[in-house]
Amino acid sequence: MTAPLILASASPRRLQLLDQIGIVPAQVIPAEVDETPLPKELPAQQAKRVAVLKAEAIAKNHSDSFILAADTVVGCGRRILPKAENEAEARKFLTLLSGRRHRVYGGVCLIAPDGHRSVKVVQTAVVFKPLSKGEIDGYIADGEWQDKAGAYAIQGKAAVFVRQVVGSYSNVVGLPLFESNAMLRGVGYHD
Repeated sequence: MTAPLILASASPRRLQLLDQIGIVPAQVIPAEVDETPLPKELPAQQAKRVAVLKAEAIAKNHSDSFILAADTVVGCGRRILPKAENEAEARKFLTLLSGRRHRVYGGVCLIAPDGHRSVKVVQTAVVFKPLSKGEIDGYIADGEWQDKAGAYAIQGKAAVFVRQVVGSYSNVVGLPLFESNAMLRGVGYHD
């Protein structure tokens, strides 16, 4: 029996993704960290930094456990598209993504009980079809955009906006499963 796994996340999607591959954390403890981008910080840098901050915040009080933390950042060029704060911002994000390729960066940090730390940033390219005003209005009215980086959920109704995904689909949902599983197995975690 290995040490327990703690998922340092409030995201129900990350828990569902882990369950999909047969990994059930002993505990889920959301990490309260400031996710505000630093000045001139690029999307990949933010994803990595915040994932590490989340893991460290939980590891302080749970050094006997494996701590898995992740952060998902949607980037359009050098610009970070966080969780939209309101309908107007969600509309702005969806209009920006319409007909374009953007990238989703998944930062993952794993801290083992022996202090070993693994950090990865996984990049997935996503191409949206051109969106009509009616499609954007309908999506906004549905409310699915709330609490989603970039104001969309690829696993939900926004799936019809996506022309192409290059890379890890699960990364866009919230946790790159191939890489996360490899990181856990690499440090000897098994349930």
